[in-house]
This record gives sequence, C-alpha cells and structure tokens, in this order.
Amino acid sequence: LGMTAHVRYTALDATAPATQSTTVIGDVIRGRIGFDGLLMTDDLSMKALRGPFGVRAEAAIGAGCDLVLHCNGNPAEAAAVAEVVPELAGRALARAERAQAVRGSAGQADPAALEAEFVELRERATGA
Repeated sequence: LGMTAHVRYTALDATAPATQSTTVIGDVIRGRIGFDGLLMTDDLSMKALRGPFGVRAEAAIGAGCDLVLHCNGNPAEAAAVAEVVPELAGRALARAERAQAVRGSAGQADPAALEAEFVELRERATGA
C-alpha cells in the first residue's frame, strides 16, 4: 500500500503534482521503483491541488492512482469525486484484493530487514 504526495517534482514533470503525474506514477513509482501495490492519493481537498474535485480525482486516476481520498467531509465535493471515479477493475482491483488478503497478517516487523529493503529501493531509484 502506498500513498502519493501532492508535491511537485519539476525536474520530472513541470506541469503536474506527483499525484496527478503519469511520469511520476507510471515511469518512476510503477516503472523504475517497481512498486506494484495499491496506490492511493493523499487527501484531494488539500490546497496543493487545483480545480474542481471531479477533475482532481480524474487526473489522479488517469495518472495511475488506484484509489482517491477525500477526507474533509464536504458532501458536494464527495459527490463530485464519486461521479467520476470508476469501480475498481483490472490491475487496480487485483492490487486491492492482494492488499485485502494480507491485511492484518503482517505479523511482527523485522527492522533490519526493512532497513535493508529501504536501502535497496533507494539505490535502485537513484541508480547508485
């Protein structure tokens, strides 16, 4: 399970924040890093994103996010998001089913193994 941030990586995509960038999500997160888990947005109501809520949601889904979060409780905004977000299907549904299957079965974390995995991912991402 992963969550995007609404930050801008202008060296990668000068036009869109990471949550709405096919370059950041498709090329970097899914491609270069190889993350194939369920990917959700941070809260669509954060001020880093612009435009109507339906447009925000469509851009995030179009960029490769599987789920969108709308957390502020405004019913009109939530309705706008719900109108444009499709039901989970295909690869997004498969990722959601995998996430659901392992939910609660993680057991005790091994900090040393997690650190080693982090170092490996960082090295792959930076080419070091």
